[in-house]
Amino acid sequence: MPITFRKSIRILPGVRLNINRRSWSITLGAKGGPHYTRSSTGRRTTSMNLPGGFGYRSSRRNNRT
Repeated sequence: MPITFRKSIRILPGVRLNINRRSWSITLGAKGGPHYTRSSTGRRTTSMNLPGGFGYRSSRRNNRT
């Protein structure tokens, strides 16, 4: 079984710093509304939880050269 590391730190209300073994990311957004995440690997994700098990997620990856 692999060993994983993940830590989420609340910086301000609605702002989180997420750290794992390979990268870090910043998440902006309140608990009940849309979330915008920007990762150190270049991934940008917009997501929103909707009632009844529905959800929305859009992810885009930048090509770093």
